[in-house]
Amino acid sequence: LVSVVAVTAIAAVRRPYVAPRALSASEVWSEAITAVDGALAANDLTGASLAWQRAFVAALQDRAHWEGLIEVADARLRIGRQERLEGMATQRARELYLSALFRARQHDSAEGVLRAGTAFEALGDQEVAAQARRIAAKLTPLAARPAASR
Repeated sequence: LVSVVAVTAIAAVRRPYVAPRALSASEVWSEAITAVDGALAANDLTGASLAWQRAFVAALQDRAHWEGLIEVADARLRIGRQERLEGMATQRARELYLSALFRARQHDSAEGVLRAGTAFEALGDQEVAAQARRIAAKLTPLAARPAASR
């Protein structure tokens, strides 16, 4: 029995330490959005708001993607509906959708620009939705881009 314990102890000492991998900003906002929805399902508005703040910060930091801004805006609307503060939530969502539209345009993503435009349309802002369609029409289609930039 003593030799089994000694062998186990030696084996444990010889294993190299592997530091846990840090989450990317995309992973942080994605997990936080899941937490928002879980908190809303439990009618935990404080928890939803705290999770939303984490998602918001991570989506702003994730400059390589537009998707987080859209997801965070959508989540803000869901929280606003449950809080019965839809006007304030709509204003914040509108700001985030606009940021997503600009970020998608910067990344030459017609999909992202159109997704933001669809969100504006859902908010009743036909003018910005139409502008988004015009912007998307001018962007380079994915199939026409050089392989290195896809």
